[in-house]
Amino acid sequence: MAVSWEDEGIVISVRRLGEHDAIVSLLTETQGRHVGLVKGGLGRKHRGILQPGNVVKAHWRARLDEHLGTYTVEGVQSYAALALSDAEQLSGLSALCAMVESTLPEREPHAEVHERTLLLLENLGNTQWPAYYARWELALLTDMGYGLDLARCAATGGGDDLIYVSPKSGRAVSRMAGEPYAGKLFPLPAFLHREAAPPSVEEIAQSLAITGYFFETRVFHPQKHELPASRTRFVVRFKS
Repeated sequence: MAVSWEDEGIVISVRRLGEHDAIVSLLTETQGRHVGLVKGGLGRKHRGILQPGNVVKAHWRARLDEHLGTYTVEGVQSYAALALSDAEQLSGLSALCAMVESTLPEREPHAEVHERTLLLLENLGNTQWPAYYARWELALLTDMGYGLDLARCAATGGGDDLIYVSPKSGRAVSRMAGEPYAGKLFPLPAFLHREAAPPSVEEIAQSLAITGYFFETRVFHPQKHELPASRTRFVVRFKS
């Protein structure tokens, strides 16, 4: 008996298979990151739909659950088009898709990541999109079991005057407790842990340096992998 399911999914990647078909990776709420074959996926009918960042309604079917299976898809929301006119947002969208593709295991539900990814896509065009992306990476780390504690000082337990992050513990550190070790700690951008004014370019860079460090040391390097190149290119945009 064949197996099948239906869900909405965010297009994460599209790879050519033969002359006309495509292997498509979707991030869905109930099935997680799931890969399938779209017959004619490179053709005119699907070209505008199967763009990374777009949302589609997908029907997946296979003879056995462990098979690759085939998708039939129809467009729901075209977010990719919003990023085409803005190089920074297009770079961020590429980074987002690469991070999902390289961190989340296949066929394992990550409903929180799916929800936050949709929120991020809905805010394409917002001038504060980089801040949404920075918070999205924090949420991805948390979902993977490597969440940072930015609410209380690692040394005192207090919640005031938090201006550092410890690279060892992933916890916030207050000004007084961290001052002797300031050269070894990350600056903590205020927008990551409390209501604050829109972050500066420097604060976005600081945030991405923090999440990048923890992705490298806790996710990628243990598997002898590197951060995706598209994520590295995105980060460079915020370095002075």
